[in-house]
Amino acid sequence: MGMFVPSRRPTHRRFSYEPKHYNPKRDEAIRRRIRIQSHSRRRKSSSFAFLVVLLALAVFIYFKLV
Repeated sequence: MGMFVPSRRPTHRRFSYEPKHYNPKRDEAIRRRIRIQSHSRRRKSSSFAFLVVLLALAVFIYFKLV
């Protein structure tokens, strides 16, 4: 079976891409914008938890008064 196995195994070609028009300032601005959006999403989830607690408190007070 050794005669069907090639002596040199094929290897993957390496990919090296160097962009012509790379702007590091623009890249940093995009990263900053993504960070700001992720922080605002966290605030929304915390406000949702606050609303759930507030609703539970309102229901608790309602049943205490009735």
